Amino acid sequence: MNFSKYTILLLLAILFFTKCSKQEKTEEGILKVNTNGIPVMQPLLEEMPALTASYINAKKNTITRFFENTWSKSNDNVSFLVAKNGQIIYENYLGFSNKRTDENITKDTPLHIASVSKVLTSTAILLLIDTGKLKLDQKVTSIIKNFPYPDVTIQTLLNHRSGMKNYAYFTFDKNIWNRKETLTNEDIVKIMVDNEIPLESKTDTRFSYCNTNYAILALVIEKITGLRYPEAMKQMIFSPLGMNNTFVFDIEKDRDNVAPSYKGNNVEIGVDYLDGIYGDKNIYSTPRDLLKFDKARYAPFFLNPDLLKKVYTGYSNEHKGQRNYGLGVRMTEYENGETFYYHNGWWHGNTSSFLNLRKEKVTVIVLSNKFTKKTYQTKKLAALFGDYPFKLDGDE
Repeated sequence: MNFSKYTILLLLAILFFTKCSKQEKTEEGILKVNTNGIPVMQPLLEEMPALTASYINAKKNTITRFFENTWSKSNDNVSFLVAKNGQIIYENYLGFSNKRTDENITKDTPLHIASVSKVLTSTAILLLIDTGKLKLDQKVTSIIKNFPYPDVTIQTLLNHRSGMKNYAYFTFDKNIWNRKETLTNEDIVKIMVDNEIPLESKTDTRFSYCNTNYAILALVIEKITGLRYPEAMKQMIFSPLGMNNTFVFDIEKDRDNVAPSYKGNNVEIGVDYLDGIYGDKNIYSTPRDLLKFDKARYAPFFLNPDLLKKVYTGYSNEHKGQRNYGLGVRMTEYENGETFYYHNGWWHGNTSSFLNLRKEKVTVIVLSNKFTKKTYQTKKLAALFGDYPFKLDGDE
């Protein structure tokens, strides 16, 4: 068989690209980094098993009924997606992204994902840990100058055991902060230092979900990468995974360009002094982009096995109960041995729910920019894929 010079060059190029694209780690076990030496998240290169048409149709029928019963008969705004093995089974988009301009929500409309942002922030931190640029047990005082709590570590920020107070509460005092001015992540640290804000509880003695933890983690990302958090997230996660409709909200640049949020009665909610804080919130995304992210977490070298195991380990064990929290993930641990992984969010009128059924490789994402608690009812769909104690409406 004869090959032309150009054919041979083409084949060599394809082989080279394939080889490089599969080198998620070097022989030393280091995650791929970009030209700036910053670790980047790798997409899953090998497709998971394809779903059969009969499987898709069976699940789709049930999900369609659930969606119609929950959302279609109401005047809500919602982005909704269910996938297995990275393949979309069902998606739907309803309502307004902006009532003032009569813009509807589509598959490409970024909505505020509220505290689901913590899942992405924690992932950036974990990538830095996995590449040796950061340690799980590292003291924050070694990274952020003048940080006032000597016992707080990266892990106690990730699992909400730092004992810090919520910045939204102590900055509400007009003697501490002028609420006509936008608060920044750097301001939080300065306020804690200048006002000697005490810990709510001794570090690592109890779980207390607190947005301050992830606002500080955003600062850690900035210190370690040398980039502002929005750019670091773009380089580490958004761009490598092709999350083209995902970004970190900039209150000065984006306030008039993003989908606003609404109260349940359709009254628009404006931005306030807390909308400049990121890490705990302030990422805008779409279900399709978040599916790309979730799918990439099944890549063979996403994180080293020991670190990945720690992510899905519960650290809130001082009281017996089913609810627990790992490293950037909520979990419910059932007596039958099943663990339900998820993260919800709520900021202004924005609500979000991100379900990650790891054993079944199922992803469920719901975003809404009009306040509703229906978003959180989507957990019922877990019963369609595994042994979870939820009951879908209409089930016997």
